[in-house]
Amino acid sequence: MLPRDVWPRSTVRRVSLSSPVPRPRPALLTLAYLAFVSLGLPDAVLGVAWPSLRDTFGLSQAAMGAILGTAAVAYFTSGLLAGRLMRALNLGLLLALSTGSVALGLTGYATVPLFVLFLAAACFIGFGSGAIDSALNNYAAQNFGPKHMAWLHAAYSVGAAMGPVLMTALLARGAGWRTGYAVLAGVLGTLALTFLLMRRLWDAPVGAPGEEPRVEVITSSAMEAVRRPRVWLQIFTFFFYTGVEVTAGQWSFTVLTEGRGLHTAAAGTCVSIYWGSLLVGRVLSGFVVEHLRPVRMLHGSTALAVVGAALFAIPAVPPALGLALLGLALAPIFPALMSETPRRVGLDVSAHAVGFQVSAATTGVAALPSLAGIIAERWGLQFIAPYMLGVAVVLALLHGVLSAVADRPQLSR
Repeated sequence: MLPRDVWPRSTVRRVSLSSPVPRPRPALLTLAYLAFVSLGLPDAVLGVAWPSLRDTFGLSQAAMGAILGTAAVAYFTSGLLAGRLMRALNLGLLLALSTGSVALGLTGYATVPLFVLFLAAACFIGFGSGAIDSALNNYAAQNFGPKHMAWLHAAYSVGAAMGPVLMTALLARGAGWRTGYAVLAGVLGTLALTFLLMRRLWDAPVGAPGEEPRVEVITSSAMEAVRRPRVWLQIFTFFFYTGVEVTAGQWSFTVLTEGRGLHTAAAGTCVSIYWGSLLVGRVLSGFVVEHLRPVRMLHGSTALAVVGAALFAIPAVPPALGLALLGLALAPIFPALMSETPRRVGLDVSAHAVGFQVSAATTGVAALPSLAGIIAERWGLQFIAPYMLGVAVVLALLHGVLSAVADRPQLSR
């Protein structure tokens, strides 16, 4: 998010923890769900395409880190600029242009002859996705409430589950990984046009006509946000969360096919089960999050993630079981952490905190799966699953510390 010192001092947010969240208009929610689907569609495809893509360009296993790292730098930069871009373009136009940028990058994936140009295309995907992610998560955390936050991230999982299914089906039929990316580019291009035509929906009030707006509050500075230890705990928690989620999603196909000898179709099915379980878990969590305390759900989910990662690390256990349990466990974590951000860090710095968290999550996407590639290159693919287990343990411990700091009774400042 943009630092506070470059915002006009009159900037306000129409939110308050003490006032009820308006019931979002159906058309606005539909648009938000489509945007999260568009975020997920390309994210999980690289792991399935990787063996074929790697052979096409003659790359090493560790080269996946170059793709993830390049996209992550662009993603991180876009997240930092999201506030300024929203002020210049408004959310609707930013969403359309950002989705168009992702479609352009996917077109590059499908057509470029050189790996250096492939990395350039990754910049377009990362920049577009970062703007969508930062802007929408900030908007949803302040305006939609925990139930819709869970279901919005379920929409992301819809895209993430559909992508590997599409790529696996095309690879099994001999169509090639470039064809898969070309199809995705067409879908994202269509969504970008839809978002452009419906961009004015974001300018209207969130709730239905006649509902009371939420109370306006002044947003504190970014420096005030970074002075709060709980902001940093949230940052590190998001870093390790996305690390374990993406490492499992991007490397499990290669581990299963080249490390454990599974057939392409069987391994692709396991990967789709993983992303599909993320979807199922987020849909279910949306029904129960308002009846259970989100903090209790987070404690159970982080512990269950350790169990799922441990099962996947045992070759004798069917891999689909470990991946399904891991996906279900991880499912509620990101949306619950995001929806709890205003309460945990303070409403006055929540906009900054959401931006920092998205950037930290992006860094985790790049750093931890890339480290897995280095581990595979030096010691073998069999070490990736235990590495995933270690990251899951760190995530559970971090959230325990965060909860001890942020969930105890608040003292007045």
